[in-house]
Amino acid sequence: MNQLISEGWHYYGMITLRILTSIPLLLAITLFMGKRVVGEMPVFDFLIIITLGALVGTDITDPRLHHMPTIYAIMLVGLLQRIVSHWVISSRKVGRLFTFEPTVVVYKGKFLKQNMKKIRYPIDNILVMLREQKIFDLSEVELAILEPSGHLSVKKVPEKEAVTREEWGITGTQKNGVAFPVILEGEIQEAVLKYLGVDQTWIKQELTHKGVQSIDTVFFASVDARKRLSITLNSEPTISPPPFLH
Repeated sequence: MNQLISEGWHYYGMITLRILTSIPLLLAITLFMGKRVVGEMPVFDFLIIITLGALVGTDITDPRLHHMPTIYAIMLVGLLQRIVSHWVISSRKVGRLFTFEPTVVVYKGKFLKQNMKKIRYPIDNILVMLREQKIFDLSEVELAILEPSGHLSVKKVPEKEAVTREEWGITGTQKNGVAFPVILEGEIQEAVLKYLGVDQTWIKQELTHKGVQSIDTVFFASVDARKRLSITLNSEPTISPPPFLH
């Protein structure tokens, strides 16, 4: 009985000791790696953090493992991160190997489906990110870039950038500036049509006026309060947005 108690104290004592030594070491390694904002952490740094967490987690939960190899591994991983960071700063070519490229997802009021497909970003996510920046009408967007950090940078068309409600002569609850998605990836949003007081026949007529014969060819379509329809087709004519390399 006394032996079991002694072994238990030894076991939990080892865990406590490893926590007390690992946490300060992790703090020191993090400070050594340099200042980082978690939301803007490069991919390689994110992998480094995961690796450090796995090393420390395994070491703490299994006292049977020798502690010194874990300490050595933590220090080696921290040193590796510092070396790679130096390479990234010294060479743009190396930097591109360790992070994502910025991706243009909206250009001149239209979604760039092929770019969104490459980065596997659904249209719903982009719409949410636009709304977070108080943009409810895609036609207001000159350029939207999904940054390596996951943040969406938006440049409005010039005439929309600093126009107030008073300058537009908007009063009351008029919904100018809000365009409602009525077609998402070929699917009509019936609830939105009902809210706007239109039906599928009206939508099809508007599409026909724009030379679109089938709803299935529409990637995105929205209607504003003035019943103006804006569309992005699945196969838009070649659009060449300006290149952005970090």
